[in-house]
Amino acid sequence: MTRMLTLLGVSTVVSFSTAAGQHSDHNGFASDVVYHVFQRSFYDADGDQHGDLPGLTSKLDYLEDLGVTTVLMVPIYPSIYYHNYFPTTFEGVDEEYGSPEDYTQLVSALHQRGMKLIMDMEIHYVTEQHAWWNSYGNPESEFSDYIIYNGPGNTDPESMIFGLTEMTSYTGEKLKVATTNMLDEKVKSYHTDLFKYWMDPNGDGDFSDGGDGFRIDHMMDDLDWKSVIPNMFAEFWAPLFAELRELNPDIIILAEQADWTLYGDAYFEAGGVDAVFAFPIREAILSNEKALIEAEVRETLNRTPEGTYQLLFLENHDTDRYSSLVEDDPARLRSGAALVTLLYGVPSLYYGQEIGMRGRKAEYGWHDGNDILLREAFEWYAQADGQGMTYWYRDSGPWWEDSLIRSDDGVSVEEQRGDPSSLWSHYEALLSLRSSKSALRTGHPQFVENDHDELLTFVRLSGDSCVLVAVSLASAELTANLTDHGLRDVCRLDGMVEVPEWPAGGSLDEGITLVPGQVAVWDAH
Repeated sequence: MTRMLTLLGVSTVVSFSTAAGQHSDHNGFASDVVYHVFQRSFYDADGDQHGDLPGLTSKLDYLEDLGVTTVLMVPIYPSIYYHNYFPTTFEGVDEEYGSPEDYTQLVSALHQRGMKLIMDMEIHYVTEQHAWWNSYGNPESEFSDYIIYNGPGNTDPESMIFGLTEMTSYTGEKLKVATTNMLDEKVKSYHTDLFKYWMDPNGDGDFSDGGDGFRIDHMMDDLDWKSVIPNMFAEFWAPLFAELRELNPDIIILAEQADWTLYGDAYFEAGGVDAVFAFPIREAILSNEKALIEAEVRETLNRTPEGTYQLLFLENHDTDRYSSLVEDDPARLRSGAALVTLLYGVPSLYYGQEIGMRGRKAEYGWHDGNDILLREAFEWYAQADGQGMTYWYRDSGPWWEDSLIRSDDGVSVEEQRGDPSSLWSHYEALLSLRSSKSALRTGHPQFVENDHDELLTFVRLSGDSCVLVAVSLASAELTANLTDHGLRDVCRLDGMVEVPEWPAGGSLDEGITLVPGQVAVWDAH
């Protein structure tokens, strides 16, 4: 059967059939689209300028309309730090986000829409405000074994990564920080119960009121590369995940590799996770080099076991925003969107990515204010102010003066959502296309040769679907041809029985023409 598919002004016809295999799909995660939200900066429901859980709940229709199926939050437990890492306690909800009831209402609202929630868990360190700090200088404390101490009488607590012994907030407040003794049996038991609670808050065995997965922040086998807590995959993480899966086989475990150069194969094989972040593919997309993108996708695929996943992303709460990295280049914004949504992997959008929000890490001092410009208020309106805006950092330091939020600059939901030529509409179209084609969700990728070094062409193949994608990486209009033997190799490899002319009714020599950043998609079924 032949069908013409039009996307972003490009249309043609290609006709062929396939009997290719496809990826297994644990809990439907391969088909998901993740939205990584920094909830303090998303939407404020109670007027205190801090984004909160009710605010996020109120905007689920927006996320669903965009094409999002899974929400990934940064931690929600109480902390003096605006990002909620380094907690006062691992239990409960930061009061600026709301209440435990607000959490269950968010989960219920997500599940009613068929959407998922992944919670961010960072459990390696505690601050001096945490109950376990009662053990400092107090060997008789019930928490004496919960923190690693290097001096006599529970003195000299083990530093965190990079040898840090305290953390400073952008407000100037400082707290001492220590590494917890994660291989202690009591600590392991505590965290097992903690994860079980967030998975099933009322403990009734019905997981509909709990989160659908966890993001493990800063996950590594040898914690902080100090040989103080080694073998964490085998002795802590894998047993924890196995116990969680005994209760809920559908739980999703997403690991952030502490070393951003890693493909994550050891995390799958020894750590027992379901998904990791596709850091090498991100770096290749940032390079805008066709050969490197192809090489990293192939290597990543080779290192990813069947039934596990790579999360494709362009930006997150720790990285410079993609729009700033490509200097607001419209072509790069569109090609990046196409690659992160149509290549092999589970796409993840960081809040504001869909409208091209800007932001770079700064150097204001040794404190967490350096990252505020990566985590600014989500831009809902053409004017910089409006209902629900989350200016929790207003007038608090140089980051406010350096804010990149401007009125009437085209970077807002209000300015873009009704514009079919906008970046928001581009993302919405790509995600709608991905949702409609099983090959773009679970199909194995095969790169197709062409005669232009700035045109990326690949086929996504599954049992009942085959889609051919072409993405221009060029800064000028290009014309290119798919090589006959390259297309035939792909077809034969995956059981195709017909090789069409290109384009339909013409020949390979006629080629295709794309403008910068344009993506063309041909559908066989």
